[in-house]
Amino acid sequence: MVKKKSKPSKQWIKKGPLKTFLFFLGFSAVIWVFVQFSKQYTVPVEVPVNYVNVPKDKILEETRPGALELRMRDNGFNIARYRLFPPELNIDLSEARVEENSLVYELEQQKQAIVSQLNLSYENTAFLQQEIRITFEQKAVKTVNVVSNIELGFAVGYSALEEINLEPDTVRVSGPASILDTLQQVGTRAIKINNINRDITGTVNLETRGLENITFFEDEVTYSLRTDKFTEGKVEIPIEVINVPGDQNVVIFPKEVALFYQVSLKDFEKVKPSSFKVVVDFEQALASEGFLLAQVLEKPSFVNNVRLNERRIQFVIRR
Repeated sequence: MVKKKSKPSKQWIKKGPLKTFLFFLGFSAVIWVFVQFSKQYTVPVEVPVNYVNVPKDKILEETRPGALELRMRDNGFNIARYRLFPPELNIDLSEARVEENSLVYELEQQKQAIVSQLNLSYENTAFLQQEIRITFEQKAVKTVNVVSNIELGFAVGYSALEEINLEPDTVRVSGPASILDTLQQVGTRAIKINNINRDITGTVNLETRGLENITFFEDEVTYSLRTDKFTEGKVEIPIEVINVPGDQNVVIFPKEVALFYQVSLKDFEKVKPSSFKVVVDFEQALASEGFLLAQVLEKPSFVNNVRLNERRIQFVIRR
């Protein structure tokens, strides 16, 4: 029995040439696109901008320009990339000049910085405008004192040679005048340093919580403290009566008091009884209850924690 040969399907005959046609059509389209995108074009491009280093005493208006228009010459691939995924350009306003109530950023003067950021060719880039002009509102500016909120704890036998030093001890701030009028000082953040037995230095941030509407020109200060090993000394100091009328004779008891003080070891030999002056003021006699209060009127600058063993001084008036 002779088998009949099967004839090619008409459907296969139709699909075969169609697939080949579509393949070459797609391939040709890809080649055409590649050729077209490889050509050089000169087109306008918008680049979004972000403003940095804004002067702390100025507030930029909301209507400031949000993009920079430029003309670039490049191949189609790079142009398409810039239009689909435009890079953000940082405009450094510290380079802008002030003109009335505007900051003016000269594009040609800053061209090298701009094309470097955008990775563009200097020769193939041109700006469609000469400058970017940003209007601003001027803030009030004031200088306020900085006060320390640093708690100090010393090792046994050690103490500070002087008050803690802050650098700078004043800072400039800007903001609404209604707030600055009542702002006299700003403190450091509260920190605690324990077991101090040597000179210390460091930085500490300013306490800006609750001052969100205020701009600080500096947000931290440097602190330093000179420290030394201290010892306690004791001297006997005669008491001097001051403001006694010429026709009266005032007798006090005791006539001397023991004065205790702290001083660094290296300065201990410098301390003499004559370095101190203890007085009682007779003008306070009428308001007193039969005694006068002794006070230390003079002392060396390098001693601290000065105290008297007796402050109540009895007195008698002899006519």
